[in-house]
Amino acid sequence: MNSVEVAPAVDAAAVAGHRVPTSAGPARPRRGGWQSRYVATLCLVDLAVGLVSAGAAMLLRFGQETAEPGNRGHLWLTITLPFAWMLVLTLNRAYETRYLFVGNDEYARVFRSGLALIAALAVVSLAFDFRLARGYVVVAMPLTTVAGVAMRYLVRQRLHRSWAHGERLHQVILVGHEVAVAELAGRLRRERYHGLGVVGACLPYGATDPPRPVAGPLPPVLGTFADVASAVTRTGADTVVVLSCPEMAGAALRRLGWQLERDEVALIVASSLVDVTGDRTTIRPVDGLPMLHVEHPRLKGGPRFVKAVTDRVSALLLLVSAAPLLLAIALLIRLSPGAGGPAIFRQERVGRNGRLFVIYKFRTMYLDAEERLADLLHRNDTDGELFKMRDDPRVTPVGRWLRRLSLDELPQLVNVLRGDMSLVGPRPPLPREVANYPPDMRRRLVVKPGLTGLWQVSGRSDLSWEESIRLDLSYVENWSLTMDLAILVRTLSAVLRSSGAY
Repeated sequence: MNSVEVAPAVDAAAVAGHRVPTSAGPARPRRGGWQSRYVATLCLVDLAVGLVSAGAAMLLRFGQETAEPGNRGHLWLTITLPFAWMLVLTLNRAYETRYLFVGNDEYARVFRSGLALIAALAVVSLAFDFRLARGYVVVAMPLTTVAGVAMRYLVRQRLHRSWAHGERLHQVILVGHEVAVAELAGRLRRERYHGLGVVGACLPYGATDPPRPVAGPLPPVLGTFADVASAVTRTGADTVVVLSCPEMAGAALRRLGWQLERDEVALIVASSLVDVTGDRTTIRPVDGLPMLHVEHPRLKGGPRFVKAVTDRVSALLLLVSAAPLLLAIALLIRLSPGAGGPAIFRQERVGRNGRLFVIYKFRTMYLDAEERLADLLHRNDTDGELFKMRDDPRVTPVGRWLRRLSLDELPQLVNVLRGDMSLVGPRPPLPREVANYPPDMRRRLVVKPGLTGLWQVSGRSDLSWEESIRLDLSYVENWSLTMDLAILVRTLSAVLRSSGAY
């Protein structure tokens, strides 16, 4: 899950673990109206995308002949296409809020809508004997699909920036035991891109029972499990998240759903599964009982073969096209004052299934960097096994610039071409890091390391060691081609921002 800051609607006097009297506080207004405005914005954006794409296709294909009588059919198609695009998106449920805001499902539905519209145009062309210009389709449909995904990404980023400032958040009440509530509340405070602001919690103990010690502060306690509905009314919450606990199962959970249904308050049951996305879970009835089935991660098969082929072909094309830039950077490193030495830095890293390989990077440090490491370990700016310093004295002036723009990573395209790495994957670890891995952490070695990945696009060195490992494990468990594409797009944004690059 992702997370955000605690919603500003909570009274400043409500400190961690403070109990809020059940009769205190006026009802607060609901904050769900922004979702309707968000969907309306998407409708206008999609309409504009369809219109601009169809108009561009018309001009590029027919030019000055656009107004000719023989092109009247394509002119009507250009007018109709934006509305057909919105209809196909609606049929693919691309406007349902459950698929918006976070995750890659929204982008996958837009992509499928593009394919469906191409098929629909083909059927209409055959059914009505309409000679559809291939040049028109070649321009209009890819442009509509790509622009549709890009514009939705930009609209979502604007929403995420609002979330980061504590605006337009879902007002959430957590229901569960202290330890689970404190853990989830802390996670939602650290992570800022899921849109959930915790306004309080309902715990199993009574108003006079002291809370048990927990690792982290509790949100304001609003009552017991029996007080959830009244807590929603008092705080104006629009979402209730029930964590796994025996008291809130079966009939109790059903009754809570009935109570929340009246005010259209969303009910979310948080699974105890760690970082498993919806693509791997399915509700299937077994003898009349709904059971949650969890599919195994996609570590083999056709999609993995497509990924491997795409990696090597893309790496080859990028190496050829970027050859002048690579030569210029290498020359700059060799001629930089006080640097000297080779332009390429070679280091042993751990790859898939623990296999060692040599990674290639542009050298960004002075030649004696390894010898000086022992004297700098006490100045580590990160926790865990990874060593990072914001102002590392071993980094050359040219190297600092290369790191800020992530250009030092470009030689790893050779590793991708050789099959040691992938374009997208977990960060390639050092052998000394792997030697200290606990058993769970070794799970990240079942796939190839990547030139970029969730760790890199989510903050890089600004993240804690625990968070970076969690992101790598989440990638392994929930990998898909759509996820890879989304990470590659986010990589461009992360490079431009230079966030966590040092």
